[in-house]
Amino acid sequence: MAKRSNILLINNIAAEALAEKVANELKVVRTEMKRQWFADGELYHAFPTEVASKHVVIIASTPDDSAQQELVDLIAGARYWNALSVNVVIPYLGYSTMERVRPESGEIPKGITRTRQIFRSRPNYVAFVDLHSEAVLHAHAGEIRTRHLWTERYGAEKIRRLGLKDFVLVSPDYGFSKRVSRLAGILDCPHTAANKDRYDVDKTIVGQLSGVIKGKTAVICDDMIRTGGSMLQTVDRCYEAGAVDVAVMATHLVLAGKARQRFAERGIHCIIGADTYPGSCSDDLLQVFSVAPLIANELRKHLRLKKR
Repeated sequence: MAKRSNILLINNIAAEALAEKVANELKVVRTEMKRQWFADGELYHAFPTEVASKHVVIIASTPDDSAQQELVDLIAGARYWNALSVNVVIPYLGYSTMERVRPESGEIPKGITRTRQIFRSRPNYVAFVDLHSEAVLHAHAGEIRTRHLWTERYGAEKIRRLGLKDFVLVSPDYGFSKRVSRLAGILDCPHTAANKDRYDVDKTIVGQLSGVIKGKTAVICDDMIRTGGSMLQTVDRCYEAGAVDVAVMATHLVLAGKARQRFAERGIHCIIGADTYPGSCSDDLLQVFSVAPLIANELRKHLRLKKR
């Protein structure tokens, strides 16, 4: 059983805001790493306190290459300075949609290869939040404990607080329909799925939806919104099926490029999501819930901390 005084909670730059929330939930201090950028772009790191015999907890999202590398550096550094254990929580895993390749394509499945880089730095424990595919959980040789944390209950609570009435949950593809089914079970509401086919890196075609949507508010659910292309196609299919209003929900709010503008122009006034992606916070369009309680509860169980 770990003591709070024996926990060193740190983060990569990308996850600073969320790590602070997790530290508050756990009633521990978030420790700021010493960082310095040299003129040639190299990044200096140093632990500002003793690491040996500490349970190091690293909160780190990996939205870009530098964030991924910083996480690997932090794990390796904690191992180098003889941490008692190295425990990693990755709220948002970059490249997670690239877990498969087409035969003879020459593609690199970076969802797998990038996660292997993390595992090969030898953490003791790694937890992920709402993965695109659980395939990455098995990208190690069996010596690392992995966990997949689900946000459904927190998302359901956010929907309840928004007071949406007479709504149907919609999955933009059959692959995500199991997740949507679980959420619908929590909310005790109907659900349906569209048929999505990907024909290029960032291009999809979304087919027709069932008439269960007619006369209701459709809440389209997915694990992430990147450019919003397939989501916006699903919005069109919902209106074609008779929806009176449409809202959108996704855990990871990447919203790259002009995604926000495209949703606003299509009349979407509510996007529900989590604070897993750096910079995600509530505003006139986004309704954001925090995964800090979810992460803190998992770490309490893993480290056998008493809740207080």
